[in-house]
Amino acid sequence: MPKKNLPVYNIKDFRAYERDNDFYANSMKKHLQNHHIILTPHKHDFFLTVLFTKGGGTHEIDFTNYKVEPGSVFMLRPGQTHNWKLSKETDGFVFFHTKDFYDSWSAKEKIQDFPFFNSIHTPPLLLLTKKTREKAEVLFTEIKKEYEGNNVLKFQKIHTLITLTYIELTRLYQPEKEIKSGNYLGKLRQLEELIDKNYKKIKAPKQYAQMMALTEKHLNRISNTCLNKTTTDLISDRIILEAKRLLTHSKLPVNVIAGELGFNDNSYFARFFKKHTGMTALEFIRNSK
Repeated sequence: MPKKNLPVYNIKDFRAYERDNDFYANSMKKHLQNHHIILTPHKHDFFLTVLFTKGGGTHEIDFTNYKVEPGSVFMLRPGQTHNWKLSKETDGFVFFHTKDFYDSWSAKEKIQDFPFFNSIHTPPLLLLTKKTREKAEVLFTEIKKEYEGNNVLKFQKIHTLITLTYIELTRLYQPEKEIKSGNYLGKLRQLEELIDKNYKKIKAPKQYAQMMALTEKHLNRISNTCLNKTTTDLISDRIILEAKRLLTHSKLPVNVIAGELGFNDNSYFARFFKKHTGMTALEFIRNSK
């Protein structure tokens, strides 16, 4: 079967109303019925939050499979690859919005200040208890109700409700390692943005440290404190993620993919890929099928 380029969706591909380009909300059941495109692998350019209340299945995000069950909350950043395999009775709530939608209405907080959105390495799943799920359902229901209405100050209220939802989720969300310094989060975000823009050409931690006017040792301290990873780990993770995406969703042969990722030596790319995944590129392609 020929491979296809991975689609990237934006809100206008889902919007319920003609002028809604920055925000969307729906029940998960109707969302699945109306938009079958989300069942195949894709990316999007917005922040997405889903609460499941019924049913189950699996949710694959950047080549990691997560279990879907009542109480599962998924929080995805722009650019992540994902798709679902869900039972017929699955239901819940979904809303998504652009970065500008949230940040423009907020005087202080920005969307990436919330822990589940501040790094591509933070877990995208939170499992709620029965008690916390009931509280979350009230907020998700109110967001959907407000979106479907046409009341005065509609989007101001939606923004307030989203903020309350994110605050409640933040209080329940426990990153694997406690952040010791709020300033580190900003530096981590800056590092990840630099890696995302430059990983094909720049692979040395020292160069990223220079771009951030930091020592390499201090940059490693930041990544270790926040994520328990070295700067080299973050660079390697980004390269491997893109390699997996290209191997799975493009028509490019392995040697061309190696060149696309900045490897002039195909054998070095082969060793690099196997070291970080435990399999060769061809083995990964066979497994992904």
